[in-house]
Amino acid sequence: MSRLVVRRVLTATFGAVAALTLIACSSTVTGTAQPEIGNGTVDAVSTTSTPKPSGKPSSGKPTPSNANNGGDVDFEAAIGDCVTLGGTIDDATIAKASCGSRASNYKVIGKAPTSGECISDRDNYYAETINNVQTGALCLDIDWVVGGCMDVGGDDPKRIDCTESAIEGIRVTNIVQGTDDVSACSSGSGFKYSDRRFVVCVQDL
Repeated sequence: MSRLVVRRVLTATFGAVAALTLIACSSTVTGTAQPEIGNGTVDAVSTTSTPKPSGKPSSGKPTPSNANNGGDVDFEAAIGDCVTLGGTIDDATIAKASCGSRASNYKVIGKAPTSGECISDRDNYYAETINNVQTGALCLDIDWVVGGCMDVGGDDPKRIDCTESAIEGIRVTNIVQGTDDVSACSSGSGFKYSDRRFVVCVQDL
């Protein structure tokens, strides 16, 4: 019985559309991409402001009080750990990374029996299944770092030097707690987390 790893990949555009990625941990397993879940809802962070693509990095985000709801995932990670999530539709990858480092693009904000039980405003998830049944999921936010820069123009956000060229480069200017209104950002641009009520303010590079 092989274990299948499921990864939701976010596109780096405002109003992004999510897609599922499947990969076998051990022997070769064929899988198919899953359709978008929900009534037109997308798993990318909803954003408002000037129409432009942007991706997302993370640091200092609050986690829900019920963040650890169990689930069984072979990849060992604790809430608050950061990871490098990447790969392709046929070959997804995840590895531990130091938070705020060049390699880190996501932070574990929760654990759940299934990805559907992660808080709804999370940025991404990493789940494993056996016989098409999810056995556990890591709920993920982008590893935002105030003052840091990300290229959000690819399948996954990538931390970059702020002077580097990028497909869609952004700088995180602030994280504002207690609101989900991007008008709280002096740049007028940001990513809102409505369930946890905070906004990650960004500006284009």
